[in-house]
Amino acid sequence: MTMPAASVPFDARPLLDPVDDAEAGRLAADLRRTGRAPGGLTGGALVGVIVLGLVALFVLPAAFQTLFAVVTFATGGPDVAEVAFASVVLLVLLGGAVVGGILLIRSGRRAQARRWFRLDRFARANGMRYVPRLTATPLPGMIFGLGSARQATDLVRGEEPRFVEFGNYQYTTGSGKNRTTHKWGYIAVKLDIPLPHIVLDATGNNSLFGSNLPLTFDKDQRLGLEGDFDRYFALYCPAGYERDALYLFTPDVMARFIDNAAALDVEIVDDWLFLYSKRELSTTDPATWAWLFGAVAAVLGKLDQWERWRDDRLRGAAVGAAAPAPGPTAPPAAAAGQPVAASLPFQAPTQLLRPPPGVAPQGRRLARGIPWVTIVAVSGIVLVWILQGLLRAF
Repeated sequence: MTMPAASVPFDARPLLDPVDDAEAGRLAADLRRTGRAPGGLTGGALVGVIVLGLVALFVLPAAFQTLFAVVTFATGGPDVAEVAFASVVLLVLLGGAVVGGILLIRSGRRAQARRWFRLDRFARANGMRYVPRLTATPLPGMIFGLGSARQATDLVRGEEPRFVEFGNYQYTTGSGKNRTTHKWGYIAVKLDIPLPHIVLDATGNNSLFGSNLPLTFDKDQRLGLEGDFDRYFALYCPAGYERDALYLFTPDVMARFIDNAAALDVEIVDDWLFLYSKRELSTTDPATWAWLFGAVAAVLGKLDQWERWRDDRLRGAAVGAAAPAPGPTAPPAAAAGQPVAASLPFQAPTQLLRPPPGVAPQGRRLARGIPWVTIVAVSGIVLVWILQGLLRAF
């Protein structure tokens, strides 16, 4: 089903219009009070608290000791007046640090409130709604089930005519010195029917070490496509679903992805379409939003045939499920050759003409692979172990 044209024209003015700080503060307070936004310190406010702590722990004691040493050296020994003078200077420094920290905290909270205000008004102006943060994001995409400390921020959601969500996402892996925070921007679009698990790994955003995606897929599942598509995307589909992928990614659909989403990685899983980026997508930049809105509209505008796709592997299962199970013998009327009174207002078909919407188990998830970096690292460790053994032997 083609997504109808939006009833509200694209409007980026709320991202640029001046912000009333009092109104932004009231919105921020309401978001925190209702639990839709974090109540703790964020951004510049957190920096302010850190600065105050560092000043209290290190700067002030060091300043006092330095000042005391200078006074002692200059006078040959401190007296009451000199100690009092040093104490006054120390209090002035402490007061300045406190005032500076408070200003940083207020500045950080004001900047956060302004961002929330702009995104909230932008979402409203475009027929959507804004959610500052979610700690539980029950989406099936590959980035959403990894690591810990998961959270989605700055979500801009549209409910009609189909669910669309723009957001930023992060999660943490490792611990201690190896602790890493992974940040993504994403777009989630609800499709009309479940489709096979397909991944389009954009080649333009890969690094020196290969794909930037958090998961690696078995190379045997990579499907080569006609034209220039392979220059922009590496397409992975489950084994046995090559013809289905070709049905879904016809040349006109591929052209839309190349023209509008070549900078984004794409994942189709269950009845969801995800677009991923390693940079922030939900932002206060009007040009970014114009690109994202245009890309989603262009891609979905060519997906009519996706609604008509059916997994033929479900046909036999559905027919078998519809077959009558062994049970009691026929009523006496049937045994005598008389017509059986209809128990339903319709006659069931003897064969299912078309499979129901859905995907057979073998097509629901791609098989995982092993990153080549891991293979190289393990091979290096084994080689070092062998060399050490040889050296000990000689």
